[in-house]
Amino acid sequence: MKAPILTLIAALAASPALATGTHSGGHGEEAMDMMMDMKMMAYGKPGKADEVERTIDVTMRETDDGGMSYEPSAFSFKQGETIQFNITNKGELEHEFVIDTKEGNVKHKEAMAKMNMEHDDPNSVRLDPGKSGTVIWAFANAGTFEFACLIPGHYESGMHGPIEVAQAETKHSYTKGVVKKIKADSGKVTIIHEELVDLEMPAMTMVFRAEDDIMTQLSEGQEIEFVAERVNGKLTVTKLK
Repeated sequence: MKAPILTLIAALAASPALATGTHSGGHGEEAMDMMMDMKMMAYGKPGKADEVERTIDVTMRETDDGGMSYEPSAFSFKQGETIQFNITNKGELEHEFVIDTKEGNVKHKEAMAKMNMEHDDPNSVRLDPGKSGTVIWAFANAGTFEFACLIPGHYESGMHGPIEVAQAETKHSYTKGVVKKIKADSGKVTIIHEELVDLEMPAMTMVFRAEDDIMTQLSEGQEIEFVAERVNGKLTVTKLK
């Protein structure tokens, strides 16, 4: 069913009624919501107020040298964090705060240069001088993204900055087992183990690979708690308690 839905959305987006995107003026909200959901997969999704983990104050203004800026000028988050941006325009011109990929901002900026558009999306806020607004955003994926003002000329005047989202550390489940046999020369250990939850494998007796630093901690008949992962396609003991 996915292909017909994508075809329908593409057709709707190409129609004159939807040609201006999600900006003031209004159009097919359901189709545009679907498009936004797919697009937002890359750089996150709208966050919920009750899930906010950090609140950051952001200031937009013009500079004495004729440029434009954000304060802070860059952000670093962890994958999965939900951030509330409290944004204030302390300049004398209208400014906006838009979260996207760098490539997405470049394309959108080009479109805005051709048409008089105003954002009305959950990943952005546009503010008159002296006004404040809020964007709550969940950074679901790791990567490098960007916040920017896409009003013609503002990006070129310095209104953009990077958002670095670090990969979340994977949490592994420890499994109880008993060491049955060790073959140190080949880096293999046979373990009678309980269910391997992370790998969705039932309790059984299996042969695992292990590096030397793990092997030196093992002895036959020893009761252990361990983490098993697939490393280069081989089941491997990577951690011991």
